[in-house]
Amino acid sequence: MSFIWFLIIGGVIGWLAGLIVGKDIPGGIIGNIIAGIIGAWVGGALLGEWGPQISSFYFVPALIGAIVLVFIVSLIMKSMRRASR
Repeated sequence: MSFIWFLIIGGVIGWLAGLIVGKDIPGGIIGNIIAGIIGAWVGGALLGEWGPQISSFYFVPALIGAIVLVFIVSLIMKSMRRASR
């Protein structure tokens, strides 16, 4: 059951990051889950463990990491679209 919560919280963090940045993650729900999990890992590695913990995610560093990840992915996707034209 904890794995399901892990995926749900990862998806919510990825979705919130996409809302804050104003960009969609490619891949829909799966993309949100991946962005949330990778963002949580990056945020935890850079910012440490602080803030409320939800299903093994420290929410604040995870959200900040996911926001950075979504922003970087959106820049990469934008440059790839320009290059293909």
